Amino acid sequence: MQLSRRGLIKSGAIIAAPTIVPSTVFGQNAPSNRIVVGAIGVGRISRGHDMKEVHRHADAQIVAVCDVDTVRLGAGKELVDARYAASTGKPYSGTRMYHDYRELLANKEIDAVIIATPDHQHAPQAVHAVRAGKAVYLQKPAALTIAEGRALADAVKATGQVLQIGSQQRGQEPWPQFHRACELVRNGRIGTLKHVEVGLPGDPAGPEAPAMPIPRNLDYDAWLGTTPEVYYTETRVHPQDSFEGRPGWLRMEQFGAGMITGWGSHHIDTAHWGMGMEHSGPVEVWGTAEFPRSGLWDVHGAFETNARYANGVTMKVSGALPNGVKFIGDKGWIFVTRSGSVTPSDPTSAKVDPLVASDPKILTSVIGPNEVQLLKVPEQHRNWLDAIKTGAPLSAPAEVGHRACSTCLVHWIAMKTGRRLKWDPKAERFIGDDAANAMLSRPQRAKYAI
Repeated sequence: MQLSRRGLIKSGAIIAAPTIVPSTVFGQNAPSNRIVVGAIGVGRISRGHDMKEVHRHADAQIVAVCDVDTVRLGAGKELVDARYAASTGKPYSGTRMYHDYRELLANKEIDAVIIATPDHQHAPQAVHAVRAGKAVYLQKPAALTIAEGRALADAVKATGQVLQIGSQQRGQEPWPQFHRACELVRNGRIGTLKHVEVGLPGDPAGPEAPAMPIPRNLDYDAWLGTTPEVYYTETRVHPQDSFEGRPGWLRMEQFGAGMITGWGSHHIDTAHWGMGMEHSGPVEVWGTAEFPRSGLWDVHGAFETNARYANGVTMKVSGALPNGVKFIGDKGWIFVTRSGSVTPSDPTSAKVDPLVASDPKILTSVIGPNEVQLLKVPEQHRNWLDAIKTGAPLSAPAEVGHRACSTCLVHWIAMKTGRRLKWDPKAERFIGDDAANAMLSRPQRAKYAI
């Protein structure tokens, strides 16, 4: 695993074409029938979720991995090689390594890519990928800024490529309760929808973190990507000796907005699904938040934001609410969450059912053939592969993912300004507030820019 970039280049691993895995790994799925996949970013999320889910399917083959940290790159190769070795019962070492994702994208044998990098890399890498003719599975949130999200959605439309946002709450696996809740709401089982409550946690302040030498295995400039140059410290990036725990960049506004986009991209997407607002957003937003006054981490802590939509429905988003989404109508309510805990990361927190309603009869209601039938898909990665192979509809395409993310960022801008803001969801601009509009984008370093 202790590989240097020079060693990789010397070995030719970075630029070599992928090796097709023997057909014995996939049974009847011949190479011509398989989707050839590259994984960009092979850290915690990719190892434990994205590559793991793609590996379940015999009609997809991960042939290449890419990471700016050569230790993680080597570990990613070992993980994929081990999977194919286990499938054949024979040693396998054919997975290719790339240090620069643009070199991976230049490989015409690769059909599709999984992008599981830090949030600030999502939109630039995905835009470059679809322009290179690759289908994309993109971890949420869709973008660092609203302008980047719009550029991403427009690039997907212009290229016609398949891009799925990793919004797992839309799939029948592992949480079918979200589809059920939204379908019930859309069909009036709680009457006319009036209000939505979204529970999201905040993040704690972090420690002071002095500058450290950049590890030889990390291309820190490439890791910073479009964002400004700042000194290296491990607390800012990711652990050098582990894939466990949340990395420090998740708690830094240079690289993301915090939990408002982290969990918010899931729950606000679910809220929009139930509201029928997947291609729009609020018209007014306001709120407050606590931000750290010291330490390296600077994303929001405790907060409450509110929004109003053009149809009169209001939304409250707060860390004081149970983690999940509550739809409130004039004839009842439905609450949906992922697991049996109010706070999934804390197993000792209060237990709740993943789907409850003001009247249990609401949940047993049958949706008739002439009522609203929301798209029902399997697990999100399977849905993505089906879309590539057969043109099956995506559950979380780029425009839908962008609208969920942009709404999160509108709430974040309200936190930062502390003002009541008017938002035009069609123009994607604030009305009469130049200072707020200045926060729709950020300068990008030219060598990594979209």
